[in-house]
Amino acid sequence: MVMKDGAVAPLQSDSPEPLWQQAARAITREIAAAKLSSGSRLPPERDLLTRLSISRVTLRKALHSLVNSGVLVSSHGRGWYVATEAHQEFPQTLESFSETAARLGLVPSSDVLRAQEAPATLDEAEELSVAPGSPVFHLERIRRLDGVPVAVDISYFSAIRGLDVSAIDFKTASLFRLLIDAGFDLARADSTIEARAADFTLARHLGIEVGMPVLAMWQLIEDGNGRPVCSSTITYAGDRYRLRTSFSRIGKNTAQG
Repeated sequence: MVMKDGAVAPLQSDSPEPLWQQAARAITREIAAAKLSSGSRLPPERDLLTRLSISRVTLRKALHSLVNSGVLVSSHGRGWYVATEAHQEFPQTLESFSETAARLGLVPSSDVLRAQEAPATLDEAEELSVAPGSPVFHLERIRRLDGVPVAVDISYFSAIRGLDVSAIDFKTASLFRLLIDAGFDLARADSTIEARAADFTLARHLGIEVGMPVLAMWQLIEDGNGRPVCSSTITYAGDRYRLRTSFSRIGKNTAQG
């Protein structure tokens, strides 16, 4: 299939390989040949149907399979796009946004929405195991990869004695690096991930439509002794984040009566 000039390598209806798999491979070949560049929009579905001579059901199955494999991303009401590096899977290890960007070969940056110290509320004090009213530093940022807004990060942690955190330029500075350099041991994090719909403010920050799906990840980072260090809620645009995990079946393989 050559999408730029309309010439199409015909799919083989008599092949043992299903048509949807052939269609998926044809689209992947175009991407590999750079005829469809990273981040570009695929032709409209009606054009793909004509060029591939397949049904809409078959085409949709091919497109969804490419989304599941990370080749494409879908945007409701806008179409199908070739995945950029910013859509790669994020790690199962605890690493900073800057570390993730470096691993993917991307440039991280942030728009700082808030960076100020304030007295801990009752909920914040309980979460960080400090007294209510203790100084807590609040940091809110739009996180970007190669300039693309990927997430909104709202974090807070106990103020660091002797360090004026408000003087740090968090447009480029790493919060993890700051905490590590201050002597904190970032050993583990309890995380909860849930799907939500983007409200007006979040949609504006991420450049998406109101109501679009987002993934909100809450994390409480602890040191090696289990003491809370930092609380974060990171909300990702749903089409720019994928978390893959694995499950092990332990002690369940004996026969059950």
